[in-house]
Amino acid sequence: MVKDDAGKRLVFLTNNFALKPELVADLYRQRWQVALFFKWIKQHLRIKVFFGTSENAVKTQIWIAISTYLLIAIAKKRLHLDHHSLYQILQILSLSMFETIPINQLLTPPKINSDPDFEPNQLALL
Repeated sequence: MVKDDAGKRLVFLTNNFALKPELVADLYRQRWQVALFFKWIKQHLRIKVFFGTSENAVKTQIWIAISTYLLIAIAKKRLHLDHHSLYQILQILSLSMFETIPINQLLTPPKINSDPDFEPNQLALL
């Protein structure tokens, strides 16, 4: 039995009776942080499966995903793309990966045509 910061009593079950209750509580707290980290990865970094099982393969894939996330966040800030979420930017970039359009043009919203003869169904023809 351990008490948390608010004084609430916490009970953890373990089959390792050599460990102190405080250590068991701390291990559980760390395990929860790992679970939250992987939940964040799945939600933000688009890692659904790991392509390798070794420690190095997993770390490499996570670092690549984090680097991609940070590069998109930097581009969003520098290009003042407040009208797009990071997820939307990632979707646009993944769909136009091999296009030669500059990134600032690719992520700039289209301007509304002020031509009075312009009809919205003409967008499909452009």
